[in-house]
Amino acid sequence: MKFTVLACLLAVSVAAPQGFGRPFFHRSRPAFRATPAPVFRPTPAPQPSFRATPRPIAILRDNREDYGDGNFVYDFETENGIQVNAEGRPGSRGQSNIQGAFRFPLPEGGVAEVRYIADENGFRADSPLLPVAPPLPPHAIEQIRVAEEQRRRGIIWE
Repeated sequence: MKFTVLACLLAVSVAAPQGFGRPFFHRSRPAFRATPAPVFRPTPAPQPSFRATPRPIAILRDNREDYGDGNFVYDFETENGIQVNAEGRPGSRGQSNIQGAFRFPLPEGGVAEVRYIADENGFRADSPLLPVAPPLPPHAIEQIRVAEEQRRRGIIWE
């Protein structure tokens, strides 16, 4: 044990920088460069055209009702096409169960809509804009079927 501590102490002392009082990477003469080093100057990213000038957006409709017992309803609409509505009620585990939707115009035209439910089972959104997992390949479906059959027969893999 004493030998290990002594060996570590020796390794640290050998690895310590020498020449106290001067910078670690001190050079006696400046480095020579034939050409100056290139300077990187990033160019600002182009701004999307649909965000040219921010301005206040008028609220066309804003209805909010809170019944005080965990039940509520709200919906609003803005002049630029954004619409939001939701309805909430108390959940069985003390949470709020909310069901609603929001819509907004897309920069390339059209309207995006997302419908959602948040309850005891978590948050679930539905929209054609959300990505969808590809279907399982046939060999994966076969592996799942075999695993279910083994589980049904009591075979357990650890």
